[in-house]
Amino acid sequence: MTNQNQTLSNKAEPEEHASAASVSVSRRTVLQMAGGVVSLASMSHAEAQSSPPTVTTSGVTGPVRLVVNGTARELQVDSRQSLLDVLRETLDLTGTKKGCNQGACGACTILVDGRRIVSCLTLASMHDGAEIQTIEGLEKNGELHPLQQAFVEHEGLQCGFCTPGQIMSGLGCIAEGHAASPEDIRFWMSGNICRCGAYPGIVAAIADAAERS
Repeated sequence: MTNQNQTLSNKAEPEEHASAASVSVSRRTVLQMAGGVVSLASMSHAEAQSSPPTVTTSGVTGPVRLVVNGTARELQVDSRQSLLDVLRETLDLTGTKKGCNQGACGACTILVDGRRIVSCLTLASMHDGAEIQTIEGLEKNGELHPLQQAFVEHEGLQCGFCTPGQIMSGLGCIAEGHAASPEDIRFWMSGNICRCGAYPGIVAAIADAAERS
């Protein structure tokens, strides 16, 4: 039995060696193959450099007519520009603040046709013919708007960065009939964030202005 096993083992060895030899690759062959791959990669890179992809960096520009704080304006606006950027960069109305630029903080709130919106999330080209009101349009003949005055009296601000958005949103809140109680005001003003935490003064100012209006 032992001799038979040895015989079978000896017969199997040449087959195993033959199989290993058939798949073995010399070091020279590997280096030649690698060199070919590197050459192809270099060629592709050179071709890519000689003809870089074309990237479009400009949008379509067209006329947009806005009535901003009572003044008619006709502007040439890039179709990708937000209403916030047009107000700040084209019209130099920097009272409207750019906070998160994602519609989460409310610092850029303005009134469009009487309705409060966050101006960072809407394109200027979508509001052709609209009436826009920003914080700069509230003061009349050197006198503060009643809500602005109420913010001062009730200390509804600290650093002041969020204040323009708070006031414009407060105007919308009052106009919508959502300022009947402190609870209503807190709920309907929840989209406006004050990182200084001046919420008690903000709520009191809006409640006071609502009673006066």
